[in-house]
Amino acid sequence: MAAGRGEFFRSVLEGLHRQPIQPAPGRPPPVRGRGKPGPGGGQAGGRGKKRRPKAARSPVSGDGYRLPSEILIKILSYLDASSLFCIGHVSKLFYQLANDDVMWHKMYMSEFGREMWKPKSVDDKAMKEEVEDRSAGHWKKMYFRTVAGQELNKWRRELREISPYTGLPRQTEWVLRNLNVTWELTVCNSWGQESTLEPSRAYFFESSVIIRWSGGIFISYHHISNIQLHGVRKETPNTPKVRKPDWRSLILKLDMKTQPSRFISKDRLIKLMHLSPGVMIGIWRGQSNVAFIMVSLHFHKLVEKSLLGSPVCPYPEPVDRPLADNLDPEFGLHGYTLHFVLHNTGTEIMSGHFRKLFCRTVQIQHGLVELRVIDRTNLSQHRSLSGNVKLPWKSQMLEGSVENCCIMTLTLLDEFQKPFWCVSSAICITKARRQLSFDYGGEHFLMEYRDADGKVRMKLVWLTEEKQFFLISLTVYISVTKVNKHFSTEY
Repeated sequence: MAAGRGEFFRSVLEGLHRQPIQPAPGRPPPVRGRGKPGPGGGQAGGRGKKRRPKAARSPVSGDGYRLPSEILIKILSYLDASSLFCIGHVSKLFYQLANDDVMWHKMYMSEFGREMWKPKSVDDKAMKEEVEDRSAGHWKKMYFRTVAGQELNKWRRELREISPYTGLPRQTEWVLRNLNVTWELTVCNSWGQESTLEPSRAYFFESSVIIRWSGGIFISYHHISNIQLHGVRKETPNTPKVRKPDWRSLILKLDMKTQPSRFISKDRLIKLMHLSPGVMIGIWRGQSNVAFIMVSLHFHKLVEKSLLGSPVCPYPEPVDRPLADNLDPEFGLHGYTLHFVLHNTGTEIMSGHFRKLFCRTVQIQHGLVELRVIDRTNLSQHRSLSGNVKLPWKSQMLEGSVENCCIMTLTLLDEFQKPFWCVSSAICITKARRQLSFDYGGEHFLMEYRDADGKVRMKLVWLTEEKQFFLISLTVYISVTKVNKHFSTEY
């Protein structure tokens, strides 16, 4: 239908051009030549003024040229929904015709009304009365709402299978790739000029994805006003449907004035700045130009955030609070499960799955619930970090790696195995001011992360002979406010 649509309309227009105009009853036929016709049929004396040639009239508008609305509606009824929607933007006439409720009702019933019961006595007149009972544009809205709902249910079915290891849908990466979802970065400078950047590379992991932009960033770091991240669903190039504008869903918007960045590490070419949550900006050393931008996104509700938000408003995550348990005096303080990963853009440095985490009421201090994941005094829980802790980067023809820096992806599940706190962000190693454990020799280090919902604190020891870090303590702290809001408690 889409392939022969242009030739079909072209043949209709050519036929209309060839067809002579029939004069209206009682009107004399037009006379060629100059001047006005005289009484004998000649021209009224003298040479007439030379007139500018008139522009050709549209074959569907103007006196004597317009086709009846019934014929135009019949022609438009052969179009599919996408073409009918697009042709409604051509003119006011086509807008009125393309929004005909009877036509949209027939299209809706032909595609979605197969399983709906319909009496045999229903004819076109009864159907027209049914349509007129509805408000204008009802069936057009119903059609697109049903199409969107079917597609929404299709990929939501793919996300129903939950991994018991991560507590997240197994097919998140597959759905994102199958829907051709990508992420665009919009950088606005101090003068209001915007630059939209396409990603250079995406690195998928079990519970997160890292997106890198490294080409075409010609802006000074100090001139950046704000950064916006949009999820974009691209239309596949070989689709037979009419090309539609790519839908943009706002995921993240950072104002550099209200959310300043902090320095975390550097190498011989760049220094790395971090903006919460999960935005890393590499700046060339000795100058202020941006070398690359990386964003780490957690998989929790990432498909919904990338598709169901608007260009100016993020997707509002629905609140699903568990029922309060008045019989349990420590409801909301036990039964937690943690899936914890340290990784960079290429390798996994450390991964762990920890169950039955809890906190006693007396352990709540400074408005934080303390969950001890790896206890410093329990040597059997300590574990080594495989490989060096570093974050590789690439900018066009140059590449390197920032030492003592990586990505932390944390998924904390509540006692109902639902995601409670999800983080994917850069984290760096700093040297401890004092010795953290007398069971190990060597230098001692800390890794810390903090946001409004909680914080993470890790203690490490550098084993000189093995040339690797050893994790001797991991503690997760959750805000009491977050716990009370989620479980309807009052700790």
